[in-house]
Amino acid sequence: MAIVQLIEPEVKDLGGFIARRSLPYPHRQTVGPFIFFDHLGPSVLPPNKGIDVRPHPHINLATLTYLFDGTLMHRDSLGTVQEIQPGAVNWMTAGKGIVHSERSPNIDRQNEAIIHGIQTWIALPVEHEETDPWFMHYTADILPSWEENGAVIKLIAGQAYGYTSPVKVFSPIIYLDVMLSSNAHFTISTDYSERAVYSVTEGLSINDEPLEPYRLAILEPGHQVKVSAAETAQFIVIGGEPLGKRYKWWNFVSSRPERIEQAKADWRDGRFANVPDETEFIPLPEVVTEANPF
Repeated sequence: MAIVQLIEPEVKDLGGFIARRSLPYPHRQTVGPFIFFDHLGPSVLPPNKGIDVRPHPHINLATLTYLFDGTLMHRDSLGTVQEIQPGAVNWMTAGKGIVHSERSPNIDRQNEAIIHGIQTWIALPVEHEETDPWFMHYTADILPSWEENGAVIKLIAGQAYGYTSPVKVFSPIIYLDVMLSSNAHFTISTDYSERAVYSVTEGLSINDEPLEPYRLAILEPGHQVKVSAAETAQFIVIGGEPLGKRYKWWNFVSSRPERIEQAKADWRDGRFANVPDETEFIPLPEVVTEANPF
């Protein structure tokens, strides 16, 4: 059995654009250190509209933003202002606490725009949860990419197939963007104990079994898996080594529930640093039913 669990994401309307949320999921909190997986779009934003995710906090995790299409402007409480474009990586280590916003750049609001990408949260090892926060942008051209058997592979983060991504990570992970041409295939190695395939498009099969689009397929440990395509198709591979139980409430993730309670109080009482030149913020919710996508 190649697939041990098949996750159909929950679809969220996040104010004009769609997010398909695969993680966390009932009976599946993480894949390796990946604790949150959102597929954003593809959504068309009309003229004079855009994405406006107001400043909000994170602790004890890292966020990784990777776009297929469109642009976003990241601002954070460290003073970072960084636009991300397709194929690049924005990595933000929240550590002991950070606040950030994600918005459509002003120039993109003048015309119709598309937003399409993947947003993930990555749990930090216990010994790094309270590290000082930091942000790093990695341009598309420095991420390793190669071709084999009709597949074009980009290593977004981690180590795989003899390549190492420059993206600084805190534990062993694999994060690939794979584009298959018609009748091509790609074999997923057994280097990591937890692995999953997300079908960005239709036309994919895992060990010759069709995989519907927008599904996160959790793979059986210890077995090579062949992903093939009858037509041009795209998928994401995530995985790594598990880090143990994590607690999640709203935008907070930690190995310690008491740390989340402290973060809630700190945000409610205004003790997080501010994002420069931004006065809006997302208030602490009274009841949490979902996490913010950014």
